[in-house]
Amino acid sequence: MADFDLDRFERLVGDLIYRAERLQEENASLRASQEHLVAERADLIEKTELARSKVEAMVARLKSMEEQL
Repeated sequence: MADFDLDRFERLVGDLIYRAERLQEENASLRASQEHLVAERADLIEKTELARSKVEAMVARLKSMEEQL
C-alpha cells in the first residue's frame, strides 16, 4: 500500500487554490478590458457614422453645385 503524503497533498491543494485565485483575477482583468474595448468600439462606430454622414452631405452639396453650373 502506498504511503499517503499529507504534506505533499497540502502543497498541491495550496497550489491549486493559488492558481484558481490567479485565474479569477486574470478573468476579471480580461472582462474589464473587454468592456473597455466594446465601449471604445461603439464610440469608433459612432464617429465613423458621423464622418460618413458628413462626407455624404458634402458630396451631395458638390453634386448640387455642379448641377447648378
